[in-house]
Amino acid sequence: MTFSVSTFQGHSVVRADGELDVSTAPQLRQTITSALDDAGDKVIVDLSAVTFMDSTTLGVLIGAHNRVRESGGFLGLVCPDDKIRRVFRITGLDNVFTLYDTVPDAATALA
Repeated sequence: MTFSVSTFQGHSVVRADGELDVSTAPQLRQTITSALDDAGDKVIVDLSAVTFMDSTTLGVLIGAHNRVRESGGFLGLVCPDDKIRRVFRITGLDNVFTLYDTVPDAATALA
């Protein structure tokens, strides 16, 4: 699992590659928190290269979502893979998060 932070059209993008589970959740949490601190609570999380995601990861994303909701920020999730989207559908979290197919789609919504 690797994490990177980049900028796209002035927005911070946290990209995760590989499996997201209990062993990688703390690093994901720290990466998203740092990006939110630097970006003023407006971040895109790119899950397009994620091959597996567990409930611990959902907890990290819910925590980030709650933080940005309280401050009027934005947390966009890029999730084009139907296997990963299914996790959001099964848990009902597709009603909490807006899922985008691409980083440009999320950036447009952020504008």
